[in-house]
Amino acid sequence: MKNENLCRTPRSIRGLRVSNLIIAGAMVFLAAAQSQLYAQSTAVQFVPFANFMEGTQSASFSEYAGLPGIQVTDAGAFEEMRQHILTMYQGVNVQHSFVQGQQHFDCVPMGQQPSVRLLGLSSVAAPPPVSAIAHNAPAAGAINVTSQTAAQAVDQFGNAMGCAEGSIPMRRITLTEMTRFPTLQRFFSKSPDGSVDGVPAGAANPSSTAHKYSYTYQYVTNLGGNSSLNLWKPNVNTGLGEVFSLSQQWYVGGSGSSTQTAEVGWQNYPSKYGSENSALFIYWTRDDYNKTGCYNLDCAGFVQTNSSWHFGGGFSNYSTFGGSQYEFAAQYYLSGGNWWLALGGAWVGYYPGSIYSGGQMAHSAQLIEYGTESVGSTWYPPEGSGDWSSLGWEYAAYQRNLFYINTSSGSVWDTLTPAQPSPACYSITGPYYSSSSGWGIYFYEGGPGGTGC
Repeated sequence: MKNENLCRTPRSIRGLRVSNLIIAGAMVFLAAAQSQLYAQSTAVQFVPFANFMEGTQSASFSEYAGLPGIQVTDAGAFEEMRQHILTMYQGVNVQHSFVQGQQHFDCVPMGQQPSVRLLGLSSVAAPPPVSAIAHNAPAAGAINVTSQTAAQAVDQFGNAMGCAEGSIPMRRITLTEMTRFPTLQRFFSKSPDGSVDGVPAGAANPSSTAHKYSYTYQYVTNLGGNSSLNLWKPNVNTGLGEVFSLSQQWYVGGSGSSTQTAEVGWQNYPSKYGSENSALFIYWTRDDYNKTGCYNLDCAGFVQTNSSWHFGGGFSNYSTFGGSQYEFAAQYYLSGGNWWLALGGAWVGYYPGSIYSGGQMAHSAQLIEYGTESVGSTWYPPEGSGDWSSLGWEYAAYQRNLFYINTSSGSVWDTLTPAQPSPACYSITGPYYSSSSGWGIYFYEGGPGGTGC
């Protein structure tokens, strides 16, 4: 799709902008590049599930205290983390495991997954009809990702990278990852500083200074919505105090301390995933990111029903400047009292309406948002492709085919308002409408980050 509304910036100008940024921060960057980058360089060894559980049962705070990157506050916080892992896997019968990137995945029988057991669900809900999933035709020149699992793929240890029918791939929750956070609650939080934040400023709640955005939004009562997200892996340099960068959808209900969400997107979060590869993620909260919610399957919340997608896992390919463009379609739909998620044209699982404890999201959402988010300190990481949204197709990240589902379960094109709270670092171009196949409402997002955001 070539954007008729944008004039593409010449590569020489784009290079000059990048050069100026590099020069301005060269000394800081070179010093920081030699600091702790433990998350990006973690070596992987295959650990069978039984060995992992034995190691967790016998683990002690003294084994972890003082190691590089370990942030857990004390023995009490460590024990709370250890008990959480044991609770999540209690009674789980894992017959097969594999490694994707830096992550172990265990094939957990669908009925034994933590969200079924710990939420006391009597059964796994039946999905809505496939016909309720939007047809997201790939953008001309883009490659549509419909699964994270290649047929007959094996990992570097010879394990088949997939799960048998009736089981789902659950990213292994380890003490190595958890102890990079001070407490269990910080591990669950949308951001590691534990701030009550995660919804962009100007929409539902104020942003803390650590969070920066480029996003679009619309206040409308809805049962979900859809977009295709252009897939990138912007560099997140932990040595500069950068934490994560993501592109996502938010569905939000309530306000203040009663803000509730269902979220999905991709995220480069090295200290969590141990890799610079952007990972597929989901997130939820029912109390404004205060005491509830978590990523992926890290706590009882999301019930997964499809083994082709690996929450917390990376992708085989990412978009490149002026080159191949990859994208995946994501759609939430509140059906039968549950927030069902479709990825790549198939239902993947759902957030039971019961996790919202009768709050707004148990009935509908009131706000939709699409865009990028990052967390940093003095330096902020790139968002989207890492280049300005004004560069458009093949250079800037995008989201397209944007619509919401109204209370009659009909699809309605979004009427989005762009927001640029940090214009020195991140921007939005659009939204626009195109009649070209699959595009509909779309926009470009992101930017280079840096200082002064």
